[in-house]
Amino acid sequence: MPEFAVTAIGRDRPGIVAAISEALLELQGNIEDSQMSILRGHFAVMLIVKLPEAMDAGDLEGRLQRVRQELELEAIAVNRVDDLSMAAARPSHVITVYGADHPGIVHAVSAALAERGVNITGLETRLAGAADSPLYVMIIEVAVREASEPDLEVALGEVADDSKIEVSLRPLAAEAL
Repeated sequence: MPEFAVTAIGRDRPGIVAAISEALLELQGNIEDSQMSILRGHFAVMLIVKLPEAMDAGDLEGRLQRVRQELELEAIAVNRVDDLSMAAARPSHVITVYGADHPGIVHAVSAALAERGVNITGLETRLAGAADSPLYVMIIEVAVREASEPDLEVALGEVADDSKIEVSLRPLAAEAL
């Protein structure tokens, strides 16, 4: 059965998930993995969808473009996924970051991770606290793989010192997934 990555973005409104999932159901598609989010009124969804052999990317894209037009979404993209076995990095640890908001926090932490071959599997940021002194909060799920955990802790400690933030690394409990 062919598998596709589907991405849709646009202004948030009720019914986007219902319309996309209805279009997929009409094509006898199954949503296997998904992630959806709303950021300041802007909606984004990523899906991995399995379709029957008789369906192709053109059928899927045509049906989803009608959804895009009906809901005035900004974009929908459809890409065939040929081999998902390589893409399945599983998170093993959680990194939390807290500090005064300033440019460069995401880059500093993600660069330290990339230098050690650590794969980011999920990342979420928020501003919390008072408007005049917001607290930057970042939660990152990572697949540490062969990276040395002590080396990673040292590198994240250096980032914390340089960026004047608090950073912690902890194993991800299996039941939290």
